[in-house]
Amino acid sequence: MLEPEIGDVIDSHEGIKVYYNGKSIRHVQGRHLAYDGYNYGLKWQCVEFVKRFYHQKYGHKMPNSYGHAKDFFKKDLQDVAYNSERGLMQYRNVRYEKPRVNDIVVYDAYKNNPFGHIGIIAEVHDDHIILIQQNVGKKSRQKLTLVEYNGIYTIADFDILGWLRF
Repeated sequence: MLEPEIGDVIDSHEGIKVYYNGKSIRHVQGRHLAYDGYNYGLKWQCVEFVKRFYHQKYGHKMPNSYGHAKDFFKKDLQDVAYNSERGLMQYRNVRYEKPRVNDIVVYDAYKNNPFGHIGIIAEVHDDHIILIQQNVGKKSRQKLTLVEYNGIYTIADFDILGWLRF
C-alpha cells in the first residue's frame, strides 16, 4: 500500500473527514479556519479534527478555540461539570455511566508527547470503544478496552483524563 500524502483523506466519521498528517505528530501545515472564520486549529492535528467535527456536526464553536489537546480537559473541575472554555460537559474517566458515541476523549500529556491527544468515540460496546482520531499516522481508529466494575466504567488507558460531551 502506498503511503498517503499529507492532507489525503484516510477515514471519516458521520461524514466528517479524517486527514493524514504524516509520520510525525509534530508536523504542522498552517492553520485551518472554517468558512465563518472559526479556528479549527493546525492542519491536520488531532485538535483540528475534533473541533471541525463538532462545528460541522453540531454547529458548536468552542469559546476558547486555542490550546493543545491536554488543555481541553480542566483538571480542577468537579466530575460532571460544565467546561466553560469548551462549552461542553466534562466527565472524569471513572464514571457511573458509559461514554457515548461522539464524546471527545482527552489524553493528558505523556512521555514523547507533551501536547496530549484527543479523538472522538465512534463506537461503544460492552467491553471496548472505538476511537477515531487524526494525527496518528495511518491508524485513524483504535480499539480501547472499556472496563465495568460494580457499575463504574473506565476506559482502560492510564493517560486518559476523561471525556467531553455536547
